[in-house]
Amino acid sequence: MVNFKTYSQGTGERAVELVGICQKVREKTKVNIIPIVQVVDLWRIKQQFPGLPVFVQHVDLFPPGKHTGWVSLEGVIEAGASGTLLNHSEHPLRPGSIKKVKSQKSKVKSKKFKEFQLVVCCKTLGQAQRLAKLKPDFLAYEPPELIGSQQASVATVYPKTIKKVVKIAEAKNVPLIVGAGIHSSEDVKISLKMGAVGILVATDVVLAKEPEKELEELARTFREFKRIKN
Repeated sequence: MVNFKTYSQGTGERAVELVGICQKVREKTKVNIIPIVQVVDLWRIKQQFPGLPVFVQHVDLFPPGKHTGWVSLEGVIEAGASGTLLNHSEHPLRPGSIKKVKSQKSKVKSKKFKEFQLVVCCKTLGQAQRLAKLKPDFLAYEPPELIGSQQASVATVYPKTIKKVVKIAEAKNVPLIVGAGIHSSEDVKISLKMGAVGILVATDVVLAKEPEKELEELARTFREFKRIKN
């Protein structure tokens, strides 16, 4: 998963270009790469890449109605989103808010709603235990002090913690992805070896001088590790 955040390099026409890179690398490596974009760019992106799964960076807890200015779950689904990130360290939520979003999703009798996926971020073991109980589609472990780092990563600093969070998530049948400072093939290998099913990257790809080259390196490492493991 590639989080565009609100970087200029991942906004507007540049967001479309970056999604094109994600799709190109996805097709080349056969690795499932999902761009996570700003809500304002979603419609434009889906018009150009209708078959590509695209997530948004946030939705709000309110159902359709009198809620001016909030991000509607129904709105992003109708615009073509396949999922959303929730509770990122840069946009924390109360557990009750996450529960309400999930409740909205489960109440609507629509295939599009049922297929929409929730990726819920956690930053500590305690938070992982609480949020795994909500049974999101994915739990994402990201220690905030390493987000955006190009020197250290969650894989090199907290490999044993990744393994612990994996066990917490697995106990609730929730797959775990990891992020925060992921920037090398070794980070990918360690993360997967500890039991994560995927990685969440942002700065390393979005701000790279050659984002396609950087993303392809990570994706090829991912594919090779999965091939050897299988």
